[in-house]
Amino acid sequence: MCDDFTADAEDANLARRGLDRRAFTALGASAALAGCAGIMKTHPANSVQERMVSITTADGVADAFFVHPAKGSHPGVILWPDIAGLREAKKIMARTLAAEGYAVLVINPYYRGQPAPVFESFAGFRTPEGQAKVEPLRAALTPEAITRDAKAYVAFLDDQKAVDTKRGIGTNGYCMGGPFAVRTAAAVPGRVRAAASFHGAGLVTDEPDSPHRLLASTQASYLFAIARNDDAKQPSQKTGLKNAAVAAGRAAEVEVYPADHGWCVPDSPAWNPDVADKAWQRMLALYAVL
Repeated sequence: MCDDFTADAEDANLARRGLDRRAFTALGASAALAGCAGIMKTHPANSVQERMVSITTADGVADAFFVHPAKGSHPGVILWPDIAGLREAKKIMARTLAAEGYAVLVINPYYRGQPAPVFESFAGFRTPEGQAKVEPLRAALTPEAITRDAKAYVAFLDDQKAVDTKRGIGTNGYCMGGPFAVRTAAAVPGRVRAAASFHGAGLVTDEPDSPHRLLASTQASYLFAIARNDDAKQPSQKTGLKNAAVAAGRAAEVEVYPADHGWCVPDSPAWNPDVADKAWQRMLALYAVL
């Protein structure tokens, strides 16, 4: 997971981008803006509409970011952030996806403890204080809690004029959000038709409710984009995912990407725009089934 990065791996990735750790921390959210600038230039700001929303769940009221094309109704997408939560980098990613024709809901997974942003950027999480801050917030994200939340988020999307309920819902998750995307597909199988995990953590475990064991209870197609250093730590994960998908009769693309954990996220020290673009394009191809 994101907090398992080694300092050496982070320093190597930052050096590739011409940064050191101090410069990365100083950049903060502006690094995300710079990272996505090339993508966002193709989409005028007025092509989408956005707002913060409040969603009643079984456990309280969740805050989230909702962005969609300015006109018409479109497939809904639930975006689960990485461990640093809902912040500007994730809003930028959501705006970019919305401009492709999707109504995107970005979750604040930590709403039980604190409204977003818990961190302004990924750099805030990478401090000792940041990791201590997130520990109790993350502890509340049990499989049961995520399943309850997912049902509420699907219901929210289906109640929005910007969402075409005749189309399926997609979901994508990063780092800890990877398994949350699978749990979303299992929570509302009749609505969620596509799920993507990017450098997801804990997808194949020995637990009886391990995400890979849930595929048979879903009706979704899948994309599992695995980081090379995650694969080095758990080389059996890709095989476990492939076998589970075959046994469940679910279409699944499982690939190890030539980049490190976090490569898809613009404000991560592992951000790799070229490899991130490949993953993004594969997600758009997956969402064609919606």
